[in-house]
Amino acid sequence: MAIKNLSHFSALRDNGVGIAWLRLVHRNIIDVMMINGRLMRHIPHLLCLLFLGGGCQSLVNSEKGFESIFDGRTLKGWVLNNSRGSGYGVTNVVVDGVTNAAIFCAKGGGGNLLTEKEYSDFVLRFDFRLQDASNNGLAFRSPMSGGSLAYDGNELQILDGIGYEREHNATLQPSQFHGSLYGVAPAKRGELKPNGEWNNQEVTVIGRNVRVVLNGVIILDVDINDITNPQVLRKHPGLLRDRGHIGFLGHGDYVEFANIRIKEIPRAIVNNSPPAGFGPLFNGRNFDGWQGLMKGPNNNPIKRAALAPSEHCAAQAEADANMTAHWKVVGGEIAFDGKGRSLQTERDYRDFELLVDWKILEKGDSGIYLRGTPQVQIWDSRDGERNAVGSGGLFNNKDKKNPSTPLKVADHLAGSWNTFRVLMVQDRVHVFLNGELVVKDTVLENYWDREQPIFRTGPIELQNHGNNLWFRNIYIREITIPGPPSPINPRK
Repeated sequence: MAIKNLSHFSALRDNGVGIAWLRLVHRNIIDVMMINGRLMRHIPHLLCLLFLGGGCQSLVNSEKGFESIFDGRTLKGWVLNNSRGSGYGVTNVVVDGVTNAAIFCAKGGGGNLLTEKEYSDFVLRFDFRLQDASNNGLAFRSPMSGGSLAYDGNELQILDGIGYEREHNATLQPSQFHGSLYGVAPAKRGELKPNGEWNNQEVTVIGRNVRVVLNGVIILDVDINDITNPQVLRKHPGLLRDRGHIGFLGHGDYVEFANIRIKEIPRAIVNNSPPAGFGPLFNGRNFDGWQGLMKGPNNNPIKRAALAPSEHCAAQAEADANMTAHWKVVGGEIAFDGKGRSLQTERDYRDFELLVDWKILEKGDSGIYLRGTPQVQIWDSRDGERNAVGSGGLFNNKDKKNPSTPLKVADHLAGSWNTFRVLMVQDRVHVFLNGELVVKDTVLENYWDREQPIFRTGPIELQNHGNNLWFRNIYIREITIPGPPSPINPRK
């Protein structure tokens, strides 16, 4: 466990035989000995002295629930992907007479050094020390990958921005300076200590909120749900991840990291209770907001839009009767008996993030229609060679520029629950299946009229192919995409 204030580097270390030293790094150093696991009787008074000027604050409370993710000796528990040069190593650093272990990114080395473990919501604390022009990054909720985790995952910059601009004759964008969510949200500048001195950073990630405190100052506090720039959303599918690995992203510059510890924040999951920023499409009790899909040819949105009002009313009444006969709500889940037609929302949707849990049996086949258009594929990935590519692909795409197959197989066994996370922005789609990115920034083609782009709005549909299906936890977050600025009216 590490104990430190905001201006000094200090540590509480256990040597494994019941003796520990607590050092306050000031002009005068106070040593406190713990023998056989028991502090001497005057320790509480000495602890209070350590915090004179700031009140007697409990050291235990300040770090309660935190655990180290660096053992101080090796890189056990970490995985290096896309190694460069000498990669990373472990060293000892001495500050004001205190020796502490640190992970370092070697000069000319680097790569993606990631924790073996995945984390969802957490508070991470660590110290770091930069040299002139040092460039690194902190990955969070990232895949175990050697690629650019600023996009497929998330990266908070660790950077001497002024030195970098000078060294590389470059001009950084606001969201590329230290503490920024790279390419997404800029951090406040001016809080880094001079190069060669230790900085203290705390990163809190809870739900979609990301907060960075550098040397006691909040430099970033962003809600990812507030990001509505379509180019950013398309380029950064990693923003949608709700868990993943933490790590350091080295770019060939020397950087040291020490006292790395984390506290996980438990997240309660209650079925049919939407996460922050989302609303329910299915309330878990009835089919409010849903209707039956009209039979062909009026399952085609173009045909359906051409119906006279009286024809539309009659066709919808027949479709609703079909829905009632074959779709039921059972135990907070939508259950389909395999004998009717598909289900669709009464409302149309434009740009959105959609969450859906689904379950099929062996040889099952289904799909999710976006804006009334097929489809994000659902099928039993173990049922033959065609299905072996897995679920989540945009099955009806035909143009080779817009792949129809998923990037990987991420299905659970038939009979188990799966989860889709789908982002639909403009004509592009990201799909995560069970936390894995299976479709990335791909155009969804207009199945109903391939000469036209996908409809700008339309319903969400739960498709069937004559098998038993189950759905639950269907949530949506509508995204308001900023339009082009209005033209300035010329003066008369």
